[in-house]
Amino acid sequence: MKLTLRSWIVSAVVAVISVPMLVFSAVATQQLQPLVQKSDEYLADEYRATIKKIVVLPRTVPANRAVTGSYNKQTDGLLDGIDKGRGLGTIDTEIGNIQIPIVFPILTVPGAIFGGLTGAAKRRVQDLRDALTADLDDAVSHSTLSNDALATDVFWRLREVPGLTPKILALTTPIPEDSDAILYVSFSEIPIEVDGDDVAITLSAAATLRRVSDGQDLYSSHLHYQDKDTLTNWTKNDNAAWHDFVNYARHYLGREIVEKLYERVDVKHTLQPKESTSVERVKKNDWNGVSWTTTPTLAWELSLEADNPNVKWAANISIADVTFDVEIYDLHQLVYAAKRVTNSEYKLEVELEPCKVYRWTVRPTYRVDGSVHVGAWMRSNPGDANGNIGISASVASAYIYDFASLEIKCGSK
Repeated sequence: MKLTLRSWIVSAVVAVISVPMLVFSAVATQQLQPLVQKSDEYLADEYRATIKKIVVLPRTVPANRAVTGSYNKQTDGLLDGIDKGRGLGTIDTEIGNIQIPIVFPILTVPGAIFGGLTGAAKRRVQDLRDALTADLDDAVSHSTLSNDALATDVFWRLREVPGLTPKILALTTPIPEDSDAILYVSFSEIPIEVDGDDVAITLSAAATLRRVSDGQDLYSSHLHYQDKDTLTNWTKNDNAAWHDFVNYARHYLGREIVEKLYERVDVKHTLQPKESTSVERVKKNDWNGVSWTTTPTLAWELSLEADNPNVKWAANISIADVTFDVEIYDLHQLVYAAKRVTNSEYKLEVELEPCKVYRWTVRPTYRVDGSVHVGAWMRSNPGDANGNIGISASVASAYIYDFASLEIKCGSK
């Protein structure tokens, strides 16, 4: 198969699909580069104070500056009336002397899969390619990776912001006349990079907040969530690591959109887990704990840095008034959460399962001058990655990899 035909196939798919693109490159031309994302790109305080009624739409932001739709007409639809069938089209072609069905979407599958296959791992690459295609079709069919699902996640998180009134609308619903802004959210691409037996998968999402009164964009961001592992680990146990990737990627991206818009503030702090009456550290490492009870007490320590960039705002913070949000994850999902914990330790109110390893974290909640904002989640390696670049998906997903670990021993009560 010539490159020109493959390029035509990709161009044709891009031309008719406005949902995320999945790109599979079996031969990487360069080393996998980490995705660097700035952590200080938040919605300005002046807009946080004035933009209170937001409509969330599951689509890419319109190219023009005008607000999509009007108060008298229906909002433009994402698919513009196209039938929403789920059929998959295939073209049998020869790449690298192997007959490969290049599977691409007719309407709703997140993207096309293409690329040359060479080397000893070509059969496993093809198996992964086929498995991901089926899983992506299923994910969209059950709304796991649809723009609607992302918008719903963002909407429910916005509902937790004090003083904010969000609405989530179908793409054909008129926008309420008293809306302050429209938040467009959408998945954009799922590139898969293969370098020998190392595979990196990235899910990206875009978010733009556009003011209704003048069509001005107040905030725009392109977010990424990436995890890495060997091809062998990605495909073992019926692609278990891939399924966890899907769960955590959407969890991270939906949360990150809302935190950057309305919740997080740039206050430098240090958070460190501590031993408690029921959690012992392993090998003198506070980040690895073990407990013989299924309802352990978690403990941590917060300190604010003296050279805070937001000195004026941070100077008014009283440590005594800081509360904490607590979260605990297993390998697959969030399993426990508590909000506004008033002390720097917390005893779980439900039991965890014995013989399992969990990851847990906390974040501070600051109350200053009547406003409530949160800091970053506790991580062993906060850095620039901020939980969006993984190291070993089969060990723990990127988002929870550098949270504190907690092993509940077998026989715990």
